[in-house]
Amino acid sequence: MKLDMHCHTKEGSLDGKIPIEDYIEELKRQGFQGMLVTDHNSYNGYRAWKKYIKGRRHEDFLVLKGIEYDTIDAGHVLVIMPETIKLHILELRGLPVQLLIDIVHKNGGILGPAHPCGEKYLSITNTKKYRINPEILARFDFLEGFNSCERPEDNEKAMKLAEKYNLAIFGGSDSHKPECIGTAYTEFEEPVTCESDVIAQVIKGASIQVGGHYYHGTTREKMGKSHSILVEAFWVYNKLTGYRTHFKRKKEMK
Repeated sequence: MKLDMHCHTKEGSLDGKIPIEDYIEELKRQGFQGMLVTDHNSYNGYRAWKKYIKGRRHEDFLVLKGIEYDTIDAGHVLVIMPETIKLHILELRGLPVQLLIDIVHKNGGILGPAHPCGEKYLSITNTKKYRINPEILARFDFLEGFNSCERPEDNEKAMKLAEKYNLAIFGGSDSHKPECIGTAYTEFEEPVTCESDVIAQVIKGASIQVGGHYYHGTTREKMGKSHSILVEAFWVYNKLTGYRTHFKRKKEMK
């Protein structure tokens, strides 16, 4: 089965430009059998599919529920939980990565760094947390080995890390715009019908292949050197938002 394992929708991500149904239609046109919805700290894209589309249209296409979680200390992390588990805390950004790992694993889920060798602050290997403790990677279940919005050299580094720590590899387009859809894929050798199937295949080390081609319309490419200002602004935003939601997270964990 051929899936895109990193997808942002208009309904779930503030910077997403693609309605969930448009996403499905374009992936189907390109020969994909499914997608993992990974909106930023939100399941709203998946909720839109479940409320307005599931059981009505596109019954030949698999939509899986995931999330791209913004940690306060280790960049962005992709999370997949069993379909029977609902954790509101995963929509409250800013947990430290060690605690996020504990929560996800305790509830039967899996997780892995998104674009692990990419932008400063956004990617785990370019954070202080990783510099202090690189062995944190050993606690993950997979990592994103091919992200079509990253540089080839960054994906090559990610693949080497996956081999070093014996992690499964996912491929995802990280699409926020229509022209990026379908630029990356993950192929599962065994059938996938739900989130638990993905989790089971990762845990047992089933064969998973990734690939695609690079998207050359990213914000980093368009802004050039001035993009670093945007990255620094994100760091400030992430810290402030993380602290703001601190008490909400404490209440959720009780």
